[in-house]
Amino acid sequence: MTTPLNPPKPHASIILGIESSCDDTAASVLCDGKILANVAASQSVHEQYGGVVPELASRAHQSNIIPVIDQALKQAGISHEQLSAVAVTQGPGLMGSLLVGNNVAKGLCIAHNVPLIGVNHLQAHVAALFIDHEIALPMLCLLVSGGHTQLIWVEAIDSMEIIGSTQDDAAGEAFDKAAKLMGLGYPGGPLVDKLAKEGDATKYPFPDAHTEGLNFSFSGIKTSLLYFLRDKQKEDSAFLEKEIRHICASYQHQIVASLMKRLEKAIKEKKPASLGLSGGVSANSALRNAFVLMGKQKQLPAYIPDFAYCTDNAAMVAMAGYHRFLQGDFTSLDATPYARAAH
Repeated sequence: MTTPLNPPKPHASIILGIESSCDDTAASVLCDGKILANVAASQSVHEQYGGVVPELASRAHQSNIIPVIDQALKQAGISHEQLSAVAVTQGPGLMGSLLVGNNVAKGLCIAHNVPLIGVNHLQAHVAALFIDHEIALPMLCLLVSGGHTQLIWVEAIDSMEIIGSTQDDAAGEAFDKAAKLMGLGYPGGPLVDKLAKEGDATKYPFPDAHTEGLNFSFSGIKTSLLYFLRDKQKEDSAFLEKEIRHICASYQHQIVASLMKRLEKAIKEKKPASLGLSGGVSANSALRNAFVLMGKQKQLPAYIPDFAYCTDNAAMVAMAGYHRFLQGDFTSLDATPYARAAH
């Protein structure tokens, strides 16, 4: 065990965070609100299938999770005996993957007589904003990931309400499915973003869905891209190869515009003290730029997590768990993971 440069105080609150909701196995160690270590193992096995295969994901978690936890503890210079609690993603996510993380977390809690804290994955993404920022509250948070797109009204790190959500596909799904249609590979979002930087975002118009309230919809733009590519390639079989950068730029531009349109509407309705952007798609360069610009235009602080805390990670789980720990809000060892967000 390595010795930390600044060893924790005898009565410090030390949280081990575990994340295994999809295809990344992650562990993080947090001491009194400060991240000491954040380790993740990604799974390349899914690339050949163009998406995450649940059974393969859960098997990989079983292989990765103990080494990842050990590495995080070693980096932090923390022993199992120093842990105050174990926080783990309880859901939503892939059930097989969640079970791996939850069972290991429960085992650690029993072995070391510390409490379990089951964390909602989406609330953890919001908690990621609190890792490096002093947040002005209430905050209006735009959460954009592969499985979810939501507007969340945040009164505190442990008090939030969903005020808008996608009615079908999430923005991240729209990126990944577009990449698949264009033969770009998986994960598609970063590949679309990379190509879009070299394209003309105004060359090809794509539609925005008509939704009620503050809700989103991205199934229509995905379908429009499908028909657009079909029709254009009938006219010219080399169309995609020649125009792929402009297509990516135009498609990404409309997704970002759809997100900003709802965010601006919510700002007018709710009058927040600040804005937050979180979730895996918050790593998208066009979205980050548009979000920062929105903050400047509305004269509001605009927070985005560090890149390490954008995609699925355990630091956000540890941060959410830390605030639950301070309140003594623990989870029964009989609790079961849940796959869906409505929990």
